[in-house]
Amino acid sequence: MASFKKTQIRSLPKIGQKVTADTLYWRKLNFPVTVKEFGPIDYIDVMPVEPYFFAVSSAAKVQIYNPITHQVHRHFTRFKEAAYGASFRSDGKLVIAGCDEGHLKLFDIGSKSLLRIFKGHKGPTHRCKFTVDNVHVVSFSDDKSVALWDIPSETEIVKFSEHSDYVRAGCVSTISSDLFLSGSFDHTVKLYDARNPTGSTISVDHGSPVESVLMYPGNSIFVSVGGTELRVWDMLAGGRLLARVSQHHKTITCLQLASDGKRLVTGGLDRHAKIYDVQSYQVVHTLDFPSPVLSLGITPDDFTVVAGMANGLISMQHRQTPAEARALDPKQSLKGRQKSQTAYRFRLNADFKQTFNPATDIAVATKDEICRMPRYDMFLRKFQYSKALDTVLTRYIRKKKPAITVGVMHELIRRDGLKSALAGRDDSSLALILTFLARNINDPSHADILIQVTNTLLEVYESSCLTPQSEKLFLQLQEHVNREVEYVKHLMEIEGMLHILLASTTTQTRRSHSNIGQSSSVKAMLPSAAAAANATMVYNVG
Repeated sequence: MASFKKTQIRSLPKIGQKVTADTLYWRKLNFPVTVKEFGPIDYIDVMPVEPYFFAVSSAAKVQIYNPITHQVHRHFTRFKEAAYGASFRSDGKLVIAGCDEGHLKLFDIGSKSLLRIFKGHKGPTHRCKFTVDNVHVVSFSDDKSVALWDIPSETEIVKFSEHSDYVRAGCVSTISSDLFLSGSFDHTVKLYDARNPTGSTISVDHGSPVESVLMYPGNSIFVSVGGTELRVWDMLAGGRLLARVSQHHKTITCLQLASDGKRLVTGGLDRHAKIYDVQSYQVVHTLDFPSPVLSLGITPDDFTVVAGMANGLISMQHRQTPAEARALDPKQSLKGRQKSQTAYRFRLNADFKQTFNPATDIAVATKDEICRMPRYDMFLRKFQYSKALDTVLTRYIRKKKPAITVGVMHELIRRDGLKSALAGRDDSSLALILTFLARNINDPSHADILIQVTNTLLEVYESSCLTPQSEKLFLQLQEHVNREVEYVKHLMEIEGMLHILLASTTTQTRRSHSNIGQSSSVKAMLPSAAAAANATMVYNVG
C-alpha cells in the first residue's frame, strides 16, 4: 500500500523590503525607551568619550542622561527662558548652551557650577560649539551674526554679520580651530576663517531655509539640509554642488554621522530618520518615530540612537548584544529547546534498576511517530472531509495563514469531496466559510480555487432554507463579487485605452520613418483622388 502524501500548500513569495547588510545592522536596535519632557526637544548632543552621556536641551533646562539607566545624570536650570543647543567639549568635562537672552553659559559637569557667561548677542542663540582646541567657542544667533569667543578671558574675538536672517545652524571643523560653518534662514551656508575677519570664505545657496549643517571629518565636504532637500558641497572646489537628495516629504531638521562616518542620518518632520550611504547617497534604511523628529544623537559605536521629538518625547534605542539577539531569535531558541528536549530514536522499556536485554527491551520508534502530520492530513487520511475543513477554519489559520485553508479546499476539490465537506452545516460553521470566502475571493493568488468553492457552496445550499444570518452573509459575498467584477471592467477599459494610445504611437513612429521621397508621389495622386471624390458625390446626388 502506498504511503499517504501530505497536502501540498501553495505558498507565494512575499514582496517586501530587500534585506541588505545595513537593514540587518539597523534592525538590531531594541524597542525604544521613551522619556517625556515638558517642551519640544530642541537639540541632542552626545558626549564624544565614554560613557557617552547625552545632553538634551528642552524648555528652560539642559539635562544630561545616562544612556544605560535612562535616568538624568545632571541637570542645569540656570536659564530664565528657553535653553538651546547644549553641546559637550571633546573631553566631556564641560557643556555650553545658548538661551533666549542671547547669552552663552558654560557649565562644569562634575560640579554643576556655572563657569562663564558670554554676553554680546542681541538675539536668542540657538547653536554653540567648542572648537577643536577646546579654548574657544563659536555661537550662532538670531541677531544674524556668528561670533568666536575666548573661554579663559570670556571675551569676543571676532564677529561675522553677513547673514540677512536668523542663523539657526552651525558646526566647527574637527581639524582647524579657525574654520566654522553657519546656516541661515536666508537660504545661505557660509564658511568662515577666523584668520580672515573681513568676511566669509565660501558662500553657497541651499535654496530653502537651512535647518542644519555638518562638516565631514576630512574638511573637504560639508552637508546642508533645509526644506525637503539634502545638499552635499565640495569645500576644496569653492562650494561646488556634488549631490542633491530629496527623500523626505517634509522639512529635514537634523543631521548626524554614524558608522565611523560611513553613514549619514537625517531626521525630519515626516517622523522618519533616513540613513544614507555617503558614497552613493542612497537610502539604506529608515527608522520610524511616533512624532516629528527635531534632533538626533548617535554614539560613536552606534550602540545608542537617541531622537528628540516635537511633542517632548525622547526615544532611546540600544543595539542588541549577541546574547539578546540569540534570545530573541526564534530559530536559535527553537534549537535550544530541541537540544534540551531530545527525542531519541531508541527508547528503553525496562527500568534502569532491572537488568534488560537489548534484543527484547528496545523498541524502535516508527517514522509516523517521529514526523507528526498536521491534523487536517490526519482527517483526510481517514476520509473525514468535513472535519478536515473544520480544522483549517480556526481563527488563527483563517486570518494568519489562509494559504493552508485554500490548500485543503484544493485537495478536497481534487478528491471530489468538497460537496460532502460543505453539506449539512449549521449557521456558525457556514458563517466561517462565507466570511473566509468574502475576505479572500479578491486575492488573485487564491481566486481560481475560491471561485470553485463558491460555486459548489451555492449548488449545495441552493434549495435549502437559510436563516436570516446566513442570507445576510451570502449577500455580503455577492457584494464582494460584484465589486470585483466592476474593478475588472474598469481595468479592461483602461487596457483598451492603453492599446489605442500605443497603436497610435506606433503608427506615428512608422510614418515618421517613412521615405521623404514619397511626398511627391502623394502630391501627384491628390488631383486624381479629388476627381474620384467629386464623381462619387455626383453619383450620390443623382
